[in-house]
Amino acid sequence: MKAMFVTASLALLMGAATAQTPQRPRQRLPEQRLGWQLSCQAWTFRELTVMETLDTLQSLGIRYVEFFPGQRLSKDKQIGFDHNATPEVIAEVKAKLTAAGIQPVAYGVVGLGSDEASARKVFEFAKTMGMKVISTEPREEDMAMLDKLAQEYKIGIAIHNHPKPSHYWSPETVLKAVDGRSALVGACADTGHWYRSGINPVEGLKQLKGRIVSLHFKDLDENKGDVPFGTGVGDAEGQLRELAAQGFRGPLSIEYERTSGAELLENVRKCVQWFRETARKIAPARQGRPGN
Repeated sequence: MKAMFVTASLALLMGAATAQTPQRPRQRLPEQRLGWQLSCQAWTFRELTVMETLDTLQSLGIRYVEFFPGQRLSKDKQIGFDHNATPEVIAEVKAKLTAAGIQPVAYGVVGLGSDEASARKVFEFAKTMGMKVISTEPREEDMAMLDKLAQEYKIGIAIHNHPKPSHYWSPETVLKAVDGRSALVGACADTGHWYRSGINPVEGLKQLKGRIVSLHFKDLDENKGDVPFGTGVGDAEGQLRELAAQGFRGPLSIEYERTSGAELLENVRKCVQWFRETARKIAPARQGRPGN
């Protein structure tokens, strides 16, 4: 009952926000000047369906999404959405994306299997959806095969790091796995999980310079719980400044794994606001003009 109440309350709040937001022409966003796409990892709204999540992102002004495998499709269709989806289901989701003005940029964290046929199925799904990145935690011995597919499909492979003691918790392990691979193979830098593993997020980004494909962007408090960007101990602004200095261009997905209902919605709204205000400060400085 509690989960149903949380889901219903969040959906109502999302609907109200959508109804109160007038339709305006799409404008250039601050982060676009830096080549960034502010996305949201759909896991943030895992209590909702895919369709409800897209409505929520639209109400928050988020134009990009990173899907995860298995999220329920809709209230009417209690099936998981992933790379096993039928062409009919894929068409339904793509129509919703178009209507909401949202573009899917990434998919994961998803297993790719150890054989080419299994991995190719995920790549085909990503290609059909128009995604540019697959977030995964592959076996190191499969990297040659995966790099070949990445080059064939022109879709990046981003190695995600879960906290210690998972295999890729350390940037050094990711660098070892991508050594000698094409530029399409790199890291999905989960900066919150780095902090949980005792790694300074800014230093982690510096270690992976030139190999960052995408991010699960986070800020945490001293208890290692998610907090709105800029209010924690993860030096969120320092992370963005380091990415700008590196010339990173790609998706940064908000992944908020704590709170629910109205509190979650407000926390993500604060993340979006802070991110765009900070990107606005960084972009002029990067172009040699004073910040504001």
